[in-house]
Amino acid sequence: MSIVLDHFAIGTSTLTDGWDLFGGLLGGTWAYGGDSAGYWWGQLSFAAGPKVELLTPTGGPDAAFLERFLAAHGAGPHHLNFAADDIEDTLARLRALDIQPIGVSLDNPGYKEAFLHPRSAHGIVIQIAQQAGSPRRPAPRELPEAGPATRFDLIEHHVSDLPGATRLFREALGGQLDTGDEHAAELTWPGGHRIRLVREDGLPRGGALHHVRFARTHGAFSAADSGRVAEGAKRLGLTIELAQ
Repeated sequence: MSIVLDHFAIGTSTLTDGWDLFGGLLGGTWAYGGDSAGYWWGQLSFAAGPKVELLTPTGGPDAAFLERFLAAHGAGPHHLNFAADDIEDTLARLRALDIQPIGVSLDNPGYKEAFLHPRSAHGIVIQIAQQAGSPRRPAPRELPEAGPATRFDLIEHHVSDLPGATRLFREALGGQLDTGDEHAAELTWPGGHRIRLVREDGLPRGGALHHVRFARTHGAFSAADSGRVAEGAKRLGLTIELAQ
């Protein structure tokens, strides 16, 4: 079985906020995207680490899930995606941990997917997908010229049940446990994809995204860059740490 942390998805009603932040400031380049029933999505790649996906509703009954999310939370983190080469094996591993996937759709040989509810995934939606090929579409006209290249260095997620979260990301979702103790655990996937789990009691849904981190491949962020990134991240409901 091969499974990798593929992308981090953000829901927003204003795509230009995401293009300006992740493309113009953080150096993301167009990967692919397109229309799906009820929403439009697009992904940006970085020098290392997972991609960033932006999601926006396009109307109709199939947009209800994303419209509800934006009405309840505003723009913000929506899900983590894991790409599997054998989704049925991954689902079996989840069930062996007594975690029941939802929204399981395996009928389309070109694209199969399933989800974990935040109550089962320590406070965040997890999508598992098996896909044959990628939809190649032109980059949006609104996407600015990419800024200096960066690595998407880390996702830090705080959880109430650290042992349970570590088992999920390691045993079912293929993460390599690099470091771990009673307070935190860091897991990696090929290509510099990293999640740090940190124990924090009293989280309403058992977990919450704390921040994401980016690092320039050459040089450092200026004070002006840091200010602009902080402003853009706030509009998207995120906290972004810039490694220096």
